[in-house]
Amino acid sequence: MFDYRTFALRKLVSIAPRYLPFADVATDDVPLSRLLRLSLFQITVGMAVVLLVGTLNRVMIVELNVPASLVALMLALPLLFAPLRMLVGYKSDTHVSALGLRRVPYIWKGTLYQFGGFAIMPFALLVLSGYGEAVDAPRWMGLSSAALAFLLVGAGVHMVQTVGLALATDLVREEDQPKVVGLMYVMLLVGMVVSALVFGALLADYTPGRLIQVIQGAAVVTVTLNLAALWKQEARSRARAQQMQITPRVPFETACRAFVRQPGKMRLLAVIALGTFGFGAADVLLEPYGGQALGFTVAETTKLTALLAGGTLIGFGIASRVLGKGGQPARLGLIGALIGIPGFAGIILSSMGGGALMFLLGTIATGLGAGLFGHATLTATIRSAASDQIGLALGTWGAVQATSAGIGVALAGVVRDIIVALPDQGAMPAHVPYNAVFLIEMVFLALACAILVPLVRKNRRGHVPIPDTTQRPATGLPNNPAEAS
Repeated sequence: MFDYRTFALRKLVSIAPRYLPFADVATDDVPLSRLLRLSLFQITVGMAVVLLVGTLNRVMIVELNVPASLVALMLALPLLFAPLRMLVGYKSDTHVSALGLRRVPYIWKGTLYQFGGFAIMPFALLVLSGYGEAVDAPRWMGLSSAALAFLLVGAGVHMVQTVGLALATDLVREEDQPKVVGLMYVMLLVGMVVSALVFGALLADYTPGRLIQVIQGAAVVTVTLNLAALWKQEARSRARAQQMQITPRVPFETACRAFVRQPGKMRLLAVIALGTFGFGAADVLLEPYGGQALGFTVAETTKLTALLAGGTLIGFGIASRVLGKGGQPARLGLIGALIGIPGFAGIILSSMGGGALMFLLGTIATGLGAGLFGHATLTATIRSAASDQIGLALGTWGAVQATSAGIGVALAGVVRDIIVALPDQGAMPAHVPYNAVFLIEMVFLALACAILVPLVRKNRRGHVPIPDTTQRPATGLPNNPAEAS
């Protein structure tokens, strides 16, 4: 008798490596199932990003009438923790534990920060909305509590993502490290898409009480998935613990100087900063723009985040194939930035007669460009790092990326509110303040292109200003303690 289940499983096994980006990173020692389970921490990170940057910022601006500049500043509060990603990555590289663990303690601490922020957030929103018995509570209490909640969730996200990515690179061979980090970011985008769709469905009939239930559910899911992701990923090792005790620790400042002084590294970091600002400043305004300029509902604007993440996922998939075949990160980053410019132009034109279709196409284009640009710069950073500086390299990339995105988010809300406060704003169409921010983003993407164009031309002549090699540079620093086991 023909076994349809066996036939179906064989087909799935045969096509998965072909259509799932970075699936070829799996080995007999580290199967794909283990890597996918570890990637659950990225699902929780994506869920937090969608909830904060997507759903809550739209609700606070449109439904709760909180000024966009204040909401933008709240969303930018994790910026205070972003530069510390370098320190977190360095600490996880050099952590000393009697059990031989380096990454797990920091991931668990970050999980507790995420849960604590989500635990405070419902009460803050109750005060802001005046819902139920909170109608007489002072508004400043809601604002301060919301700021604390945003800060805790953001700090947890930064810590979990930085150390989780470092743990993923510990599990695979050196030449497969960029691939496994790429796989983790694909799962981040999957988490954003799924979370946006789920939140959109749950908030189709929006009420403050329903939103609070969604946040509480997100807190429980975060702890559950992160625990599942960590289970038996970093084995205890007495030999590694002993190696940790005898290996000299390089000071943080020395390690940072050795990393930053590598050829082309400062130029790479400048490109990351400009491009991330260009793509990220719209995060706080995209959903309010859809609601005020195009009349989208809360559920519809929440699904915009899924659309944007879907475009980014496509960009990561394309980038994985191109870079896997020896493509240049500088050229791919340039293509991503160039795609983002007409993408924002389409978003602007949607409010000038282009309609919802133009808006959706522009959103997909910006997501596609962000995916290409992000993977290109991430790959360049990973390939330029020494084997004992993977955590520091990921922390540096994350610090620059998160700091630029946070500054972009804060300035976007401030610029929008300044334009709204102009004397003649009563006769101004609703889309004008938003379109001004989108124009600024196009300028920053053009600046990133201006730096990348000479780099691409030099690469054609045989020069490689942005590090683009799978060989680890020598740093003179001690080997990774994990390698001792």
